[in-house]
Amino acid sequence: MNMKKKKDGTQLTVMINGRIDTATAPEADAYINQSLDGVEKLILDFGNVNYVSSAGLRVLLSLHKKMMGKGGMKLIHVCEAVSDVFEVTGFDEILDYEKGE
Repeated sequence: MNMKKKKDGTQLTVMINGRIDTATAPEADAYINQSLDGVEKLILDFGNVNYVSSAGLRVLLSLHKKMMGKGGMKLIHVCEAVSDVFEVTGFDEILDYEKGE
């Protein structure tokens, strides 16, 4: 997995490429959290994420809770497989996300 970030004022966009699983979730959590100072809106670009494990869901839930008191968090370009995981686990009721093409 690799990630790139782009900050535009108080908005941070993180592009993630690869799987978010037990091995990579701690790295994703640390990478994103180190950049949250002054961020009011967090955008996670899931255009190249095809798998999220329970460890990845924990990271997303933690980020969601942190960003709720600020401007919020949104996932964009979520593939069908990841969207299905959100629906089965009930995360579709918690997370703000848009499906990709």
